Amino acid sequence: MIASSEPTCRTCGRSLQGVQVSASRHSGTTDELGPDEPEPERDVSDGSDLLAALLDGMDAALCAFDADGVVTHWNREAERILGWSADEAVGRQGLAGWAVRSADAEEVEGRLLSAMHAPGRQVHEFALLTKDGGRVLVRMQSAAVRGPDGKPAGVYCAFSEVHVQIDLERSIALSEALFEDASWGVVLVDVDLRPAVVNAHAARALGTGRTSVLGRPLGELLAQGVEELESALQHVLAEGAPPAPAEVWVTVRTPEGERRRCWRSGFLRLASPLAEEPVPLGVGWLFQDVTEAKQSEQEASLLRFRAQQLHRASRAAAECEDPAEAATVHLDFALAGFADHALIDRVAGGALTDTENEGPVRLVRVAATPSGAPGPSKLADRAGLPLRYAEGHPAVQCVERVGALRASAGTIPPEQAREWALARQWPPDAVHALCAVLRSRGRTLGVVTFLRGAGRSAFERSDAMYAEDVAVRVAAALDLAGLSDEA
Repeated sequence: MIASSEPTCRTCGRSLQGVQVSASRHSGTTDELGPDEPEPERDVSDGSDLLAALLDGMDAALCAFDADGVVTHWNREAERILGWSADEAVGRQGLAGWAVRSADAEEVEGRLLSAMHAPGRQVHEFALLTKDGGRVLVRMQSAAVRGPDGKPAGVYCAFSEVHVQIDLERSIALSEALFEDASWGVVLVDVDLRPAVVNAHAARALGTGRTSVLGRPLGELLAQGVEELESALQHVLAEGAPPAPAEVWVTVRTPEGERRRCWRSGFLRLASPLAEEPVPLGVGWLFQDVTEAKQSEQEASLLRFRAQQLHRASRAAAECEDPAEAATVHLDFALAGFADHALIDRVAGGALTDTENEGPVRLVRVAATPSGAPGPSKLADRAGLPLRYAEGHPAVQCVERVGALRASAGTIPPEQAREWALARQWPPDAVHALCAVLRSRGRTLGVVTFLRGAGRSAFERSDAMYAEDVAVRVAAALDLAGLSDEA
């Protein structure tokens, strides 16, 4: 393939333009010796041998003409493409009748030789003939060869098949498009696991600029998820690309703060095409931000699970003869995947109507989950002693406001969190609380409290809606239990 405007050496990368157009006879090229003159012995460092070796080692097909249009050079790649050997090509006058159709020869040769008197290089596309009679469409770059006096001494032509050149251009265009206009993040990571090239989309996702991210450890860009990502990159360097994309949760450091994101990532191991043995250059990492989709998927899954739990709880509670026991059944089903502990407190002295809710609220424990080890909820004794809830207790506020209420100890030390829970007469490992009012027949019966430990996140608004659904069922069961007691 044509890699530049003039032929270069694969070994040293130096330009061959300006090299004299004579070379060794045994390499398929001519020199200035007469046909009967013996060829002088030359050292292995002779420039002709070096030139022949360089030409034969080139990736691009190359031929050269002197000022009269006689072929002076013909390398192995030209022989591969057209089938004509150097012995058959060198010394011919022009290309007519063998490498170009006679009808086209005048135009083709005129365009090629015109490069001797034109600045820079000329690019042409035309069909050449192969030795077996076929035709090959090539793209050829030609440029003048100057003699020691600076005057045109000939022209060299580097060419390749058009489809090969088009494939190269497509690869380059694809690479440029990926790093400019791609709608997903593209990062080239070197073998030290540091970004070497980053496109605009990836820079925005990382919350930084395209240049400022280069060479920095991933740990400086990501607050969480670095270990998982680096492990994936190391696996790709060692084993190759995984068979399917991977979803990686990370927390990105940005000027606005930390953001938790989910990136669906694909990985490709990059190896040098110039080395005989595969030499890893790094990893190509492509990713898309699927955070919103994953969150929606998780929320939908959570809603389905909670709906199933409510359905199962309703069916199990329907088989309970004691309505109070049915209330604890609803509580136990609600705890699965939702909270660590739950409490049911009933208003002392009977249910309150909205007009009666004016004096201090006193609550009596009805049921609670075991605080030491997991197990089913248990009904409290029937002594009916009010709980010593302080003024402003979340459960009391819930009853007074007739609405759900959330409370949390925050990020305080464990010992202070324990004191926070015990002061509210909750299990000592409680850190987050959610209270939902128990309402039935237009009256307030009490409050149900769900508690989470430090290993869980704080309750959110969606959690409050679920707690209210559970509270409706618990309240109906407790109301039925009260009616049964009155009867």
